[in-house]
Amino acid sequence: MLMSRFRFTAGRLVSQACRGLKAAASKKPKFCLEMARPSSNMADFREVFAKAKHIAIITGAGVSAESGVPTFRGAGGFWRKWQAQELATPEAFARNPSRVWEFYHYRREVMLSKHPNPAHIAIAECERRLSKQGRSVVVITQNIDELHRKAGTKHLLEIHGSLFKTRCTNCGNVAANYKSPICPALAGRGAPDPETEDAAIPVEDLPQCEEDGCNGLLRPHVVWFGETLDPDILTEVEKELEICDLCLVVGTSSVVYPAAMFAPQVSARGVPVAEFNMEATPATNRFRFHFPGPCGTTLPPALARHQTEIIS
Repeated sequence: MLMSRFRFTAGRLVSQACRGLKAAASKKPKFCLEMARPSSNMADFREVFAKAKHIAIITGAGVSAESGVPTFRGAGGFWRKWQAQELATPEAFARNPSRVWEFYHYRREVMLSKHPNPAHIAIAECERRLSKQGRSVVVITQNIDELHRKAGTKHLLEIHGSLFKTRCTNCGNVAANYKSPICPALAGRGAPDPETEDAAIPVEDLPQCEEDGCNGLLRPHVVWFGETLDPDILTEVEKELEICDLCLVVGTSSVVYPAAMFAPQVSARGVPVAEFNMEATPATNRFRFHFPGPCGTTLPPALARHQTEIIS
């Protein structure tokens, strides 16, 4: 009964995704389950963790912020004079592909100098260790920086895409791309200072598709505001959320949809959810556990080997 009910609610994730990526409106969403104030008792969480067979870990910008990755959120969240929401849209790319590519080129170059922090490493190490015990860990991330991949995470669902993949606007080909710079015309471009003027790079000099005979304009393979999430990835997410018996929410503000729905709906079917975040979020009171503070400090002891684990 619980499983069939969750399939119904999980099916709404694809419906929500098809309406596009968006931040929460001022009116807060209503969930069907109210819970007591979440616990911050690590010993209690560790007992739940020790028994879990299928762990889903949902991560957001907060986990990467501790690696020095700009989040482009809040009062200081500007690149030049624009916020990410003004540049990360299909309309912005259609109007000024040069400016949008400068923004993403800057982000790509920044990420080449960043490294996984203790939270990323703890997640990857936990996945490796538990896999030897017949237990599974899946990471469902909103981040596009590939730091989970760098840390060694294998079972990874990047629901918003990757900075290091491109998609052709002509033929649709998706390809990994780690070039630095991504094209000669963007070399030295993308400075975030508000006084920096746009490079105004001609379209023909921006990143081009390398498929035979195409030469179409490339765009970052990321999900922009107003775009739909990949339905195949959403289907995988649903499957993982249906079978998980423990869910962690790490470094996410729970305000960007549809990802903000994931953990509350898991909690609604009685599965323990633990939130690791600098501060409370709109969803905190729906969860069994809440651990405030930097993820790189709170997460490693939470995911460390439990005394009941048998290491072969």
